[in-house]
Amino acid sequence: MRNTTKITAAVLATGALTLGLTACGSGEDDKPKASDPLVVAATPVPHAEILEYIKKDLAKKEGLNLEVKEFTDYVQPNNATEDGSVDANYFQTQPYLEDFNKKNGTHLASVATVHLEPLGLYSEKAKKADDLKKGATVALPNDADNESRALRFLAANDLITLKKGSEATATPQDIAKNPKGLEFKEVEAAQTARSLKDVDAAVVNGNYAIGAGLKPAKDALFLESTEKNEYNNVLAVKEGNEDDPRVKKLAKLLTSPEVKKFIEDKYAGSVLPSF
Repeated sequence: MRNTTKITAAVLATGALTLGLTACGSGEDDKPKASDPLVVAATPVPHAEILEYIKKDLAKKEGLNLEVKEFTDYVQPNNATEDGSVDANYFQTQPYLEDFNKKNGTHLASVATVHLEPLGLYSEKAKKADDLKKGATVALPNDADNESRALRFLAANDLITLKKGSEATATPQDIAKNPKGLEFKEVEAAQTARSLKDVDAAVVNGNYAIGAGLKPAKDALFLESTEKNEYNNVLAVKEGNEDDPRVKKLAKLLTSPEVKKFIEDKYAGSVLPSF
């Protein structure tokens, strides 16, 4: 009986050691290799276009196997990055990322600052802001970060005045003065350009304006200033993945002279390199 017990214990110990070694081995195997595809979530314009340029013209030379997965909203790319469905994303500003983390309990971090897309005020009914009639309806992005940004943008152009101290988190309820009696319609950021037929004007993010066929530098009633602007678009990953060699390669390419020239040539001032 004692012999059986000893043999069994020895077998169990050997099995445990084997399992332990296997587990350690699988952990190493799970680490991404430089040759593994880097899957990046992006909204179509300009983010996916910039990534596709990199994929076609720059990635191979850098030894980067890049895959681009397009999304048309501002929520799914972050959720997919958090749960590991994609390796990184490129679509959002730093303040939006921070607000998303806070509200959703996600753990996302930026690894490179790439470009700025100025907000614009657009209208199919007015040729300049002064032409907006009393009581005109203006569409705003409905997520907290873009809405407060849009309201500060309108205030900077003297259409409204915000209550002191409310700027960072402003909502329409924080408007102190509204000379034109503007009414505000909150819609998803992706729908602001499409809402132009139903409202008098809309504040539209640059990527959605371009995606809708608008030319911000030409078509906007006015554009957000690029000076001291915190709303640069970033490449983001889940915390802990900042040192992934594939991510570092993409960050290097996104801030390269070649990409800077591509942005300047393709978007003619509607998208601005911020590096």
